Amino acid sequence: MPVLHNRISNEQLKAQLLAETEPRTTISFYKYFTIVDPKATRDALYQGFSRLAVFGRVYLAHEGINAQISVPQSRVGAFREFLYSFDPALNNLRLNIALDDDGKSFWVLRMKVRDRIVADGIDDPTFDASNVGEYLKAAEVNAMLDDPDAVFIDMRNHYEYEVGHFENALEIPADTFRDQLPKAVEMMEAHKDKKIVMYCTGGIRCEKASAWMKHKGFNKVWHIEGGIIEYARRAREQGLPVRFIGKNFVFDERMGERISEDVIAHCHQCGTPCDTHTNCKNDGCHLLFIQCPACAEKYQGCCSEPCQEESALPEEEQRRRRAGRENGNKIFNKSRGRLNIRPGIPDPE
Repeated sequence: MPVLHNRISNEQLKAQLLAETEPRTTISFYKYFTIVDPKATRDALYQGFSRLAVFGRVYLAHEGINAQISVPQSRVGAFREFLYSFDPALNNLRLNIALDDDGKSFWVLRMKVRDRIVADGIDDPTFDASNVGEYLKAAEVNAMLDDPDAVFIDMRNHYEYEVGHFENALEIPADTFRDQLPKAVEMMEAHKDKKIVMYCTGGIRCEKASAWMKHKGFNKVWHIEGGIIEYARRAREQGLPVRFIGKNFVFDERMGERISEDVIAHCHQCGTPCDTHTNCKNDGCHLLFIQCPACAEKYQGCCSEPCQEESALPEEEQRRRRAGRENGNKIFNKSRGRLNIRPGIPDPE
C-alpha cells in the first residue's frame, strides 16, 4: 500500500508550488450521495488525485464529498475524466471553477473522513437531505432579487457576509452553520408565505439548508445553483448584471474572489474601506481579520501592538509565552464584538 500522507514540510511544499511553471486551476465541488466505506473511498481518491498532481482539501463522509482543490491546467481534462468515472454518482458533477484565480490556492493534498461533510448538528432521523429546494440559475436569481415577495438568506458566517453579499440579503446572526439552521427557521417563522432564496459560497451549505427549511414546513424554498461562484460565472458569461456586491470569501490561501469593485467592509483597525482578510503574523495569535495596507505596515501584519511586540521577541521567548495558551485561528467578529477561536483557515461551517 503506498503512503497516503505527506512527508515533506509545509515550507518545502510551498516552495515547490511557487517553483511550478505551469498554471493551476482552482476547482470546488460537492455531492450528497451515499458512500458505504468513506475510508476506502478516500484511499482510492487520494491515489488517483496524487497521480494527477492535485492539491487541496477533500472531506468525505457517509453522506458524500466536499472538495476545494487545484489542478495543473494541462490535467484538468484528465481529472474530470477520473472523477466522473470513479463513481456513477459523480458522473457529470458540476465543477465550480474559481473566478479570481492565481493558481496558488493550495500546496498540498489533504483528505479527511468526517461524520458529515458539513457540520450541521442535525439529529433527526426523519430529515431527508435529498428533499432540497428548487435550483435557481443566474437569470432566475436576478429575477428573484426584483421580486418583493422573495427573501434572500445568506447561509455563510459573518466574516464572509461582511465583505460581500447579495443586495438586501439577510445575515443569520450565528457563528456556525449548525447554529444558523435553527436560527433561520426562527427568523422566517412569521414569513412562511414568502419565497425563501438561500445561498452560500459554492452551494453545499444552502442546498442542505433548503432541505432543512422544507423539513420545517416551508414550501416556497429555492437555493442558488453552484452558489455565488457559479452565479457570478454564469451571469458574466450571459452578459447579465452581477447583483452580488463586493468580494466572495473563499476557503483557501486567496481568502477572497473579487466579484464587484464595491468595497463594503472596513479595516478592523482604522476603519478605512477595505475587504482584505489576513491572519495575524504573531504565531501566538493568527487572528483572521481585515487589515488595510497602511495598518499592515504600521503593525507589521499583526492585529494589535501587543501581538506586534510579541512577534518581535526571540523565538524561544515566543514559545515560552505560547505555552499553555489556547492558540489557533481567532476570527474577528465585529458584529458581535468578540473573537471566535477556530483552527487554521476556517472551514465553511
